[in-house]
Amino acid sequence: MTQSGKSPEGQVADAVKDNWVDRDAPAATRPYLRLSRADRPIGTWLLYIPCIWGILLAALHGGNFRAWDLWLILGCGAGAWLMRGAGCTWNDITDRKFDAQVARTRSRPLPSGQVTLRGALLWMLAQALLAFCILISFGTPAVLIGIASLGFVAIYPFAKRFTWWPQVFLGLAFNWGALLGWVAHNGRLDWPAVLLYLAGIAWTLFYDTIYAHQDTEDDALIGVKSTARLFGQNSPKWLYSFAVLAAGVMAMAIYSAHPDAAPAQMIAAHLGTAGFAAHMLWQMRQLDINNVPLLLHLFRSNREAGLIPVLFFAVAVML
Repeated sequence: MTQSGKSPEGQVADAVKDNWVDRDAPAATRPYLRLSRADRPIGTWLLYIPCIWGILLAALHGGNFRAWDLWLILGCGAGAWLMRGAGCTWNDITDRKFDAQVARTRSRPLPSGQVTLRGALLWMLAQALLAFCILISFGTPAVLIGIASLGFVAIYPFAKRFTWWPQVFLGLAFNWGALLGWVAHNGRLDWPAVLLYLAGIAWTLFYDTIYAHQDTEDDALIGVKSTARLFGQNSPKWLYSFAVLAAGVMAMAIYSAHPDAAPAQMIAAHLGTAGFAAHMLWQMRQLDINNVPLLLHLFRSNREAGLIPVLFFAVAVML
């Protein structure tokens, strides 16, 4: 809110209030930054966190955290910001007609007329090109893995039109960083990275089903599918299953990454999984699928859920 009590011009309905884009960004850049969801950083975190998981677990696997890994962590952060922006821009381009019919999304830059379709396409390409410039510094195997993710990025916006499980496609795209981070460190793809990727997909099914419950009424009216609509009142049972699956497969990834790790390293890494699981269970205790503000709060809290393994993986690597 501004000092006058009015919302800033062009503010998106579900953006964080008093965010830096609405408050500090030059007026001409605001529609494009909103298109990239820069006013809602949670998506960048959810894309970035699996990258850090992959880098740290690869370092645990090889027992060799290097100065180069600091660049990988920083580069993945910048790349996640750019590719999340490019992906959201693509999502809004493909969904602009649907977004105009949903209360939560009709204030987005394209349906509200803040940005033209041509401007959005050019902005998407600029972000993707900058992200590619970072990616090529990671080495050829990582470049190939990174390019392979584009298929899921392209398909995801259409998934809600042909399957009740679009959150699977989001998980396939959003957790690709677990594979990328591992390959950028090790130069090859190994099974622990695949297990970590699968754990991330289960986590995405957990948090994005919570998120999708905000739109179930509007989605039903316009024919958009989601796991929230599919599960309905049975969502809590499914969410518990996804939480158990995410934590369980993450534990398998840790063990397979370094079965001969020192006990202190193994304990530290598994404490990260335990904390991750505990946070998801805390979310379940708070859950009310009819309370929209709470749903958004719980969804955003998954940044903290994902950072718990980051902290303990880092401790395990340093031991």
